Amino acid sequence: MDNWESWLTLFVVIGLMAGLAIRLATAELLALIALSVIVLAKSFFPDAELPGVADAVKGFGSEALVTVAFLFVVVTGLELTGGAELATGWFLGRATGEVDAKVRVLTPVAAVSGFLNNTPVVAGMLPVVGDLAKKINVSPSVMLLPMSYAAILGGMCTLMGTSTNLIVQNLYADRSGQELAFFFPAIVGLPATVAGLVYLIFGSRYLLPGRKPAVSVGDDPQQYTVEMQVEAAGPLVGRTIEEAGLRRLPGLYIAEIQRNDGGTEGRIVAAKPGEMLRADDVLILVGAIESVVDLKKIRGLSTPDDQSRKLQVPAWRRTLVEAVVSPRCSSLGKSIRESRFRTRYNAAVVAVARGGKRLAGKLGDVHLEIGDVLLLEASPSFMHRQQTSRDFYLVSKVAQGAVRRPERAWLAIFIVVVMVVAAAFTPVPILAAAMVAAVAMVVTRCCRSDEALRSVDWSVLIIIGAAIGVGEAMGISGAAKSIADGLLSMAGKHPLASLMAIYLATMVCTEFITNTAAAVLMFKIAMETADNLQVSEAPFVLAVMIAASASFLTPFGYQTNAMVYGIGGYRFGDYFRFGMPLTLIVFAIAMVVIPWARPF
Repeated sequence: MDNWESWLTLFVVIGLMAGLAIRLATAELLALIALSVIVLAKSFFPDAELPGVADAVKGFGSEALVTVAFLFVVVTGLELTGGAELATGWFLGRATGEVDAKVRVLTPVAAVSGFLNNTPVVAGMLPVVGDLAKKINVSPSVMLLPMSYAAILGGMCTLMGTSTNLIVQNLYADRSGQELAFFFPAIVGLPATVAGLVYLIFGSRYLLPGRKPAVSVGDDPQQYTVEMQVEAAGPLVGRTIEEAGLRRLPGLYIAEIQRNDGGTEGRIVAAKPGEMLRADDVLILVGAIESVVDLKKIRGLSTPDDQSRKLQVPAWRRTLVEAVVSPRCSSLGKSIRESRFRTRYNAAVVAVARGGKRLAGKLGDVHLEIGDVLLLEASPSFMHRQQTSRDFYLVSKVAQGAVRRPERAWLAIFIVVVMVVAAAFTPVPILAAAMVAAVAMVVTRCCRSDEALRSVDWSVLIIIGAAIGVGEAMGISGAAKSIADGLLSMAGKHPLASLMAIYLATMVCTEFITNTAAAVLMFKIAMETADNLQVSEAPFVLAVMIAASASFLTPFGYQTNAMVYGIGGYRFGDYFRFGMPLTLIVFAIAMVVIPWARPF
């Protein structure tokens, strides 16, 4: 590196990595600090080979970032309607443990990513993986990063699987006038994917720690009694309690089953794991509020007598609210049914908590006492009305308590399918497809506009935007090219050594600048290397394709890695520790297969 700009940029990148490793501050703040240093240097030295303000911040308006923002909204529509669970529950709901769950998640993600863009695939699976992790009682962090890596591996197998492959194909076509075959990279991508999936499924147990939140559902002392009914035409009829996943929600258990059987009304059945569920069974469950919220996501369960559906407000406007019964409540001493609670308050009682006690019998027969905590399904106006009422105090919304809209589940799935098909098989860009899908989710009431705005993870967007700006500095300052040239100079004139150097240089570049920028930069260097050695260009083209996609060491190299960074509670070191063996596996396979499949 022969200029100070390159050294400054490299210092900024190393500082960013070190800050993330020791958790000096939040990831988004560190990324903005790194970008700010570069912008300030350019401001004081206008002639410096660094990006100006416009170039440095253009990442915040990049297609990738805006696409991810719209995909957050699309995913929210899927989640609030239960569409994700409806589409995948038949397959993922049968997972019996961590390894089985990983096989069921990672294998289809890798397969689908070969034909669809990785980002919407990962985005659509985020809520599904979160719910699945709760059912098998593991931290989501043991599933999310492997899922991102599986999507990257699957994308290596075809020209359509990732944008870097398409870019390299276009560059090669412009140079040679020849088109590459659709499965051109599969000769390396397929064995790398198979070997990578084996590592992800079994290696993550030892190298990827479970990052659990500081407060779990088991720490919640408030135990709610909730009553749910098995829908007669629902998918749970004929399945055991174990198969229905009702024993896997943390901090929740079935106290009893009340069943009408052969004219014997209200017979109580022991809630054993192997007990078969029947139509109209009433389940009495006890658990923490987070598990009660998750319980309402399970298809085939509803509140008895359809109390919530009788509310005079549509589901898309309802939310879950906690309310404490005051000494002046007009329903005090009466049962919930006798007090005509739904009619009086336009709210349905979902669960009741009374000092950690389990309440016997059906929910409608519970007599309200002072201090009872009610979990209600109500409209937002309920909170405003109760501020001036003496019936309740400490009325508050429940986090993640938006009410599901199952009647719109198939509509949400249809919107996502149209988005994916349009992005994959038509000239419509993925950004346009995601934008239309996000708007459709709001217009069709799969999610409200305020829910859509809250769904956007701004920290992820800041990280992506700032990382693109830092990557721009790596390219303009010449730091990336200097690193690549240094590796190539070590290879000499040996074709295999040069191929290794090209691969390693591309891999290094894709971790610190965007994978597409790395592919463009290294393609030019790779073609010059092939010309100088007077050998075939094909092995170098294939090496650039695979290496530009093999981003496993940092959260910034690929946008799906950044998407799961905050959600999974990961640390910078998790990527390096878990990603390094996978990087070596893919590198070893590439160096063995490429010279054999595409001779020099």
